[in-house]
Amino acid sequence: MSSSQVNPAVAVPPMTREQRANARNALIAGFLGWTLDAFDFFILVLVLDAVAKDFNKPTPAIALTLTATLAMRPVGAFIFGIMADRYGRRLPLMLDIIFYSVIEVLSGFAPTYTTFFILRLLYGIGMGGEWGVGASLALESVSPKWRGIISGLLQEGYATGYLLAAAAYYFVFPHWGWRPMFFIGGLPALLSLFIRAKVKEPEAWHQHRTDWNTYWRSTLNN
Repeated sequence: MSSSQVNPAVAVPPMTREQRANARNALIAGFLGWTLDAFDFFILVLVLDAVAKDFNKPTPAIALTLTATLAMRPVGAFIFGIMADRYGRRLPLMLDIIFYSVIEVLSGFAPTYTTFFILRLLYGIGMGGEWGVGASLALESVSPKWRGIISGLLQEGYATGYLLAAAAYYFVFPHWGWRPMFFIGGLPALLSLFIRAKVKEPEAWHQHRTDWNTYWRSTLNN
């Protein structure tokens, strides 16, 4: 095939200094959001026996709340995914982080097993919403040539969250028990302040945002 028949690669314009700063902040927000989400989830994994003893329930009953959390993740992914397409990535991500942080703190105050179970169901919604919105914010903010490696880097936030949960278990649990560990899980809410102050909406969302009126009309007509 001659060179005249080959489509040249589309050149990606270099990012400006402001775009690079926003990409860095978006990556930090996405990584920390997923890290702290995992931190909040794995706290319960580490204190199952203590929670079971406090609620006078067998350990499998507390483990069932983990299943409930994971079962609700698709619900959160759907709700916050729709919000992210409609309103942008920043606002839904901030709301999601605040939501799961508040639920985490309330889990530490739960007086009964039933209340705890319901709270863990709600936490699953927040957990499910974080990854899709946070990853979209980060990946749409960076240069396309870096999106593959950045997506892998974001995934490492999950392992980092587990390590932080293990550290909290080592330093906090022996002295104060399981409930304060959930109170620490409320700290991710502060990340929303960073997102609001430092992260801008990706230009990719502005360029490809869904025209919802056309979308719903076409859906109903089909």
